[in-house]
Amino acid sequence: MLDQFSCYFYAMNTRLSVNINQIATLRNARGGNNPDLIKCTKDIERFGAQGITVHPRPDERHIRYQDVYDLKKIVTTEFNIEGNPKEQKFVDLVLANLPDQVTLVPDSQGQLTSDHGWDTITNKNYLIDIIGIFKSKGIRVSIFVDPVEKMIHGAAETGTDRIELYTEAYARNFEHDPHNAIKPFISAAETANKLKLGINAGHDLDLKNLKFFADNISGLSEVSIGHALIVDALTYGLENTIQLYLRQLNGL
Repeated sequence: MLDQFSCYFYAMNTRLSVNINQIATLRNARGGNNPDLIKCTKDIERFGAQGITVHPRPDERHIRYQDVYDLKKIVTTEFNIEGNPKEQKFVDLVLANLPDQVTLVPDSQGQLTSDHGWDTITNKNYLIDIIGIFKSKGIRVSIFVDPVEKMIHGAAETGTDRIELYTEAYARNFEHDPHNAIKPFISAAETANKLKLGINAGHDLDLKNLKFFADNISGLSEVSIGHALIVDALTYGLENTIQLYLRQLNGL
């Protein structure tokens, strides 16, 4: 049962989905099951996060494919699976587990971390087809995009439910010039809202830059945060860290 704090945040507009890849990375470093990914996931939900994100990659260097099956059994909030749909193994994994949301990312083989959004114009026909497959199974679809107006328009033509704004450029430029850093994302969000696309965001968002981003992006439904949040948990503890992110995210 959710406590009063968690129920309050569920009523807020923008949801926090915690990417647990780095917990799996730490587990895999020594083998065995320490830290216990399932226990950590239950704790993350109990501490107030409104979603769990995983991004399995073919080499399984962090989240393993079996982890997805195990997590599907216990996640009680929103379950979001990210990955490259051009890998058939990923498509099969998603269809076998039917998460609440699938986020399609144009990663290349062996990529360390996601570093660009879809070219929604060049890949329009492909995206229409693959999005249709997931939506036919009742899965909400979000696609990773850069804050470029023509790519937002292209996304709307694919049939996707949401876009996920790739925020690395915002995070990189935030400390130097936050107002210029946020400008393309404000424009992208305005375009998405006009096109009736839901808006998610993720990549390098942290306790320093999250509040400014959330305060300026109209219609922001969800952020996915992993690496920075897990790093902060080493200092502040997992429960306190999640609550700190929720406060930044919702302007408290």
